[in-house]
Amino acid sequence: MATPSILILPGDGIGPEVMAEVRKIIDWLGAKRGLSFEVSEELVGGAAYDAHGTPLTDATMAKAQEVDAVLLGAVGGPKYDDLDFSVKPERGLLRLRKEMDLFANLRPAQCFDALADFSSLKKEVVAGLDIMIVRELTSGVYFGEPRGIFTEGNERVGINTQRYTESEIARVSRSAFELARKRGNKVCSMEKANVMESGVLWREVVQKLRDEEYPDVELSHMYADAGAMQLTRWPKQFDVIVTDNLFGDLLSDLAAMLTGSLGMLPSASLGAPMANGRPKALYEPVHGSAPDIAGQGKANPIACILSFAMALRYSFDLGEEAERVEKAVEKVLADGVRTADLMGPEGGTPVSTTEMGDAIVAALDASV
Repeated sequence: MATPSILILPGDGIGPEVMAEVRKIIDWLGAKRGLSFEVSEELVGGAAYDAHGTPLTDATMAKAQEVDAVLLGAVGGPKYDDLDFSVKPERGLLRLRKEMDLFANLRPAQCFDALADFSSLKKEVVAGLDIMIVRELTSGVYFGEPRGIFTEGNERVGINTQRYTESEIARVSRSAFELARKRGNKVCSMEKANVMESGVLWREVVQKLRDEEYPDVELSHMYADAGAMQLTRWPKQFDVIVTDNLFGDLLSDLAAMLTGSLGMLPSASLGAPMANGRPKALYEPVHGSAPDIAGQGKANPIACILSFAMALRYSFDLGEEAERVEKAVEKVLADGVRTADLMGPEGGTPVSTTEMGDAIVAALDASV
């Protein structure tokens, strides 16, 4: 098989800083593990707008369609707040998701033991937490028609439409069941079947798929609002959660804070398999561009590094190497190495973005 290809889109704010630390991991894999990647780099978001007047050029979009995986840093910033909606930095990311048809968004929420005290919940509630939220990403209320702001009589009304087809529900649910088989073999499907017809259909399709294709996987159903409550009450009851675009947006951010820091959370957005069998895929940290600390060496690169670990696992079938990277991160944290966002009340001197990346590479060196 040809050398795996990666397109890096550092983006805006702290994106280039954290992506530089991912480059170190890629270089390490080549030097120490004999794993080479064909890496190219392009602009996205505000950086692309500054250079080309658009948040994503057609050429970059075409390249994203061709490579085996896209790694994205972050987009946006106050500099671009007054731009027309059609050319805001975030439109570049949305175009990637839509045109690559990345329908399954994987958002792991893992609480490393060394950071259990950073969660707003009690340590015993979150220590050892390891759940996966699978969010449908290309349909639902964010894309449904009709939508817009209209005039009715003497006032304006805002309209968004929640719309799902059976096939859209089935394909993201299939992703969740397949993931569950590699984890704890449990799926909880969350919707609002008590008040929304789309929720009724969602529940029916998920149940039918489980009964016909995944009878070995334990399936439960939960209303999304009750799911939010249960995530804060006892999150370790869950393994894989599958839900729609809107509820997934809310629930994954809620789950993010169980772990203590947005700087720790990776994500993957996956689509249908390409001709070589690999899925269309985009990997990105959950955190934003953090313009207030950009260029200061304060950013935590771990979420971006763990996003690359997800690429190793889901795009390149290198689960052993993904685990190696994850364990290196875990060791560094256990050794007390902290960026500014991970400093506890005991104080101390935080390491820089570059120093955190170097520490993870050192831990990788110790693993071979």
